Amino acid sequence: MDLYMAKGADIEDGDAGTVIVTKTKTVTKRPSLYRVLLLNDDYTPMEFVIHVVESFFQKSREEATRVMLHVHHHGVGECGIYTYEVAETKVTQVMDFARKHQHPLQCVMEKK
Repeated sequence: MDLYMAKGADIEDGDAGTVIVTKTKTVTKRPSLYRVLLLNDDYTPMEFVIHVVESFFQKSREEATRVMLHVHHHGVGECGIYTYEVAETKVTQVMDFARKHQHPLQCVMEKK
């Protein structure tokens, strides 16, 4: 907080008044980030997972394949890190798309 002191212009009863002016600084907090994860299952085709990662997370074919293989071998894979609203939207879009195509693919988000 910055303080500025100014001598008063009005002098009453022989006293000089002092005025304190304060200026507050606004500190903005960075939003929390969330990881969007795909979970492995035994039924969703690998090609479908690659398509999802390319389409919803704007990954190249090579990157999408790496994510899919990570999910396949480790049971879970990270597609991206986003603010809460963006992560929530991506999870919903992926889940709706998977259901529409009758695949049990699971997409979740977790706080980073």
